[in-house]
Amino acid sequence: MQTVIDVLSEIFSKAFANAGYDAGLGRVVVSARPDLCQFQCNGAMSAAKQYRKAPLMIANDVIAALPENDVVETVSVVAPGFVNITVKDEFICRYLEEMRAAPDCGFAKAENPQTIIIDYGGPNVAKPLHVGHLRSAVIGECLKRLNRFAGHKVIADAHLGDWGLQMGLIIHELSLRQPDLPYFDENYQGEYPTEPPFGLKDLEEIYPYASGKSKEDEAYLEAARRATKEMQDGRRGYRALLRHIIGVSLPDLKRNYARLDVDFDLWLGESDADPYIPAMVKMMQDKGFAYKSEGALVVDVKEESDTAPIPPCIILKSDGSAIYETTDLATLVQREQDFHPDRVMYVVDKRQGLHFERVFRCARKTGVVRPETELSFIGFGTVNGKDGKPFKTRSGGTMKLSELLDTVESKVAIKGEEEMDAAELKELKQIIGLAAIKYGDLMNPCESNYIFDIDKFASFEGNTGPYILYTMVRIKSILAKLKERHPDISAALSAAGHGAQQFSPAFSVSSERELALSLTRFSHAVSEAQKKDAPSLICSYIYEISNKFNIFYHDKKILAEENKDTLRALVALITLTLNVLDICINILGFRAPDKM
Repeated sequence: MQTVIDVLSEIFSKAFANAGYDAGLGRVVVSARPDLCQFQCNGAMSAAKQYRKAPLMIANDVIAALPENDVVETVSVVAPGFVNITVKDEFICRYLEEMRAAPDCGFAKAENPQTIIIDYGGPNVAKPLHVGHLRSAVIGECLKRLNRFAGHKVIADAHLGDWGLQMGLIIHELSLRQPDLPYFDENYQGEYPTEPPFGLKDLEEIYPYASGKSKEDEAYLEAARRATKEMQDGRRGYRALLRHIIGVSLPDLKRNYARLDVDFDLWLGESDADPYIPAMVKMMQDKGFAYKSEGALVVDVKEESDTAPIPPCIILKSDGSAIYETTDLATLVQREQDFHPDRVMYVVDKRQGLHFERVFRCARKTGVVRPETELSFIGFGTVNGKDGKPFKTRSGGTMKLSELLDTVESKVAIKGEEEMDAAELKELKQIIGLAAIKYGDLMNPCESNYIFDIDKFASFEGNTGPYILYTMVRIKSILAKLKERHPDISAALSAAGHGAQQFSPAFSVSSERELALSLTRFSHAVSEAQKKDAPSLICSYIYEISNKFNIFYHDKKILAEENKDTLRALVALITLTLNVLDICINILGFRAPDKM
């Protein structure tokens, strides 16, 4: 289905052309003043300079040249040249009927689907997920679902951190604690044990200890660096320990991501890019891109248009070891060979912007990616406490993600919970808690920092996830009661139902029209969110829908209605409302319960 914006834009583009102006000026937008009109066209303002004519005169020319149509109800010009538009109620109802009968409420899938890789998550193995991993997981999961809904082939990669200094720190500390293990005997030729010499709790203690010690002991740090280099160079024992570390860490990472309802198609790490590094380095050297600078191998990525210095991209350190730039570039080589992606998206802390700018420039300059491959950096802000500083536990430590989820779930207050089955109550709190966390994050523009206010996010009032769920559960309850009282209209309860038109062009209250009009913007809202990589647009949209439904619910006594025609129209409207909300929250990454 066309969006309403596209339908109106076609009409006004013809009007501009009929009046002798550029048809491209006929783009229509949702009104910035809904109290005055539903839509507006601002093309006359843009045309004024081009045609050396007052925008008011141009706008009047356009209105006079408006083609005959069955969409526009009223059109007027407001100084200095805005065209205000209201559409016919009959058009709104026809459009809703098409949405009701179409798959995915009429959302038009991509005509030319792309292969998209989304790199998000980025957890380091041997460390528990903490609040700092929240935004990457939540935003990345939403963008994955959003692009899949739009019809693209999307491959999600967790991209584990398993190749840097943290591995060397763990290996070195283990060598001090358990020096007799065969992994540290360079002459050992046998098979290494299949069972790791440590558990998850051991790793969670070893890494912070080793990290802290390396900041105080230069010799310790140097030994860890040597261990890192030897592991990267292929030392058998150290590679075996790396496999153990990953094997112990991965199940716990998957469990925690599952609690967030986040999953990946690929659980590859930096280590998986290692086999691609030698050939990539040789290619860069053979083509004359890579050269030695202070012992390191680098590629210049500065451009003439740069207003600030851009450091070169480091391919290998002076000791020959790899760093983030190396593995990120080699991962692009791997992705190109395996998937030939049209686009690669990185959902990462915005403070990593310069790093990815250098990597992207290097990849394009050296031919690691094809010229047409789009490389996108979606940088996000930090999650802060009420003091405006990065979110911490009461003791000042970094809060584990599992603790955060537990805390939010404990804040969810449900009426009559003392009478509920324990398992049912636990599941309900998990559903609502997840909605609180995800919506609380996604309602903010990705690049913005935000305050994590647990009490606010868990509230059933205001712009929150629980409020959206409360609205949906209210609709489900209304529909269940109507189905019981009026079984003869049960066919109208299906948004995909066929037969006679269900919607009536005679809106009984203005809030019914407002809700209906907002529903017609579903495809446009989702499309804009997908084009702009902006989940917050979907949050704004469903908050608007929820508010308008609840106003309508208080204005219209739905359950008291007895007229069959009116009842069918009401059922069709609120069923479509529920379906639109359900699609949107699924994209955002949470679901609604049947009751609350």
